[in-house]
Amino acid sequence: MDIKFLLKPRYSKTRALIIGINTYKNISILHHAVNDATAFRSILINNFSVKEENISFLTNEEATKINIYNAFMRFTRDDIDIDERIFIFFAGHGTTTSGYRGEVGYLAPYDAILDDFSTFFRWDDFTKNSELVPAKHLLFILDACFSGLMLTRSATNGTSRFLKDMLHRLSRQVITAGKANETVADSGGPIPGHSIFTGHLIQALTGKAINDDGILTANSLMAYLYKNVANDKNSNQTPHYGYFDGDGDLIFSAPQLDELENSKETYVDQIIITAATEEDLSINKSLNKIKKIKELLSRDSAVIELHDFLVNETQIYLSETHDDFFRTQDSFSEEKFLERILRYNDASYDLSLLLACIAYWGKSQHHQILQKIFARMTDRLNMTSGLSTWINLRWYPLVVCFYSAGIAAVEAKRYDALQCIFSILIQVDRSEQYKLFADEIASAIQYLGGGNNTLFSIIPDHKSNYFPLSEYLYKTLQSKLEDVFFLGKNYEIAFDEFEILFGLTAMHLKEKSGKSVWPPPGRYRWKKRSHEHHPLLQVVKQAEISGNNWTPFTAGLFDSSWDQFKKIVDMQGKIQDSYF
Repeated sequence: MDIKFLLKPRYSKTRALIIGINTYKNISILHHAVNDATAFRSILINNFSVKEENISFLTNEEATKINIYNAFMRFTRDDIDIDERIFIFFAGHGTTTSGYRGEVGYLAPYDAILDDFSTFFRWDDFTKNSELVPAKHLLFILDACFSGLMLTRSATNGTSRFLKDMLHRLSRQVITAGKANETVADSGGPIPGHSIFTGHLIQALTGKAINDDGILTANSLMAYLYKNVANDKNSNQTPHYGYFDGDGDLIFSAPQLDELENSKETYVDQIIITAATEEDLSINKSLNKIKKIKELLSRDSAVIELHDFLVNETQIYLSETHDDFFRTQDSFSEEKFLERILRYNDASYDLSLLLACIAYWGKSQHHQILQKIFARMTDRLNMTSGLSTWINLRWYPLVVCFYSAGIAAVEAKRYDALQCIFSILIQVDRSEQYKLFADEIASAIQYLGGGNNTLFSIIPDHKSNYFPLSEYLYKTLQSKLEDVFFLGKNYEIAFDEFEILFGLTAMHLKEKSGKSVWPPPGRYRWKKRSHEHHPLLQVVKQAEISGNNWTPFTAGLFDSSWDQFKKIVDMQGKIQDSYF
């Protein structure tokens, strides 16, 4: 089973390796590195309740290369729990040299020899060996100057994240006091007897970086240090920070976690704003694709180029979701199910965001492309042989793309794009008969996540949800849509409104065709219908105010008719009242 599904929304234990070296055997001395290490150790114990016996503390002649290596590799043993967090703090000398592939960063242990790199610690040794550490969160804080970090990403400025969700995600994060060729000051900071970097670190950890709710995350700490160290009047250094693996976030403190975890409503979570800087460290290919599609959408003359770009991305998607990789003849197990969900998430990641961009920024001339891509994604879904669970699960990545585009359209108030998606015609069997894509998606959702005994209730923390697929999508899509569209707290509003319009549209289509009418599952449905702020009541209120001029009507939803809309809303209300 993938580790993500095993992680709990808490830490089982905290460990640390803290190193401070003033006096080197063969290199010039530092004056405050041991003070810096000692202060960090005290803060972990006194401010964050880390037990002293869980901290390895090496200073001066104790901090030899072999001792540091042994202490770090201690974290790879079997007794380390996956729900632990681990801090690595180093205060000492660092250096950078150039290789033919780029810069290579090194840290200097006590017994390092200046002209012999074999006596140093190469940063890559830490990153590679971090793969062997079971703990879900690992944070390196390095009061030294060097480069060659090979970071994969950094949080976007002001990004929103779910608090508990960060504890369900792996993270390997690092922040250094400065970059290559910068002088990292050993003194002169805001606190006497400490370096500039650690002085600001101490202030951050003892209150200045903690928000009003008492929450402090590694990303917030990084943002604080970047701003304050770089702008310190005595500073000639700029911290370097980011991820080298994972996309979670180590949490120093969050008083709400106990209450959130103990809540009987497992879907309850809290959105936090993760501060960051304007520095862009991302080398993520997905972001480059987003940048490209934005540029193509901005040029009316680029319709053909946009078409070809999306066709190529769709071909990649079809290749990565080919039946050879998701065999329908396999036997079923919960572990195989969870593994397939993650693989489907990865395979649909780029295309789902690209389609969302079209729904958000696209114009009417782009709608035909949007419809074509969704239709082509269904081309291989007419297989009938194999295990029914695996056959039906092949719709899941399309559901991801459908939700991503739909939420983006609602957020941008592009109901014409939403109507475009809802009205797609596809062939899903060997006959020549066409069916509505939205109708087929609704059926797939009903099968995959229509109640607490359905497939997605297998996912940990979703077993008690009324609509586990909806809740899973709500959590899973938030971070990637946030990074592109900056939704913040409006994400839940857009998500609920999309599910409402989709659910009512699906009912409308079935009612018109004489089929049994039942709304697709949606998380908004468990909310108290009698409450004046219920999402459905808010949507109805908007429609009542605008009448037939309501934007969804003018875009063609519900046959552009208030009467049709009201009829379906009344039917939905009766069904919901009987369900709960």
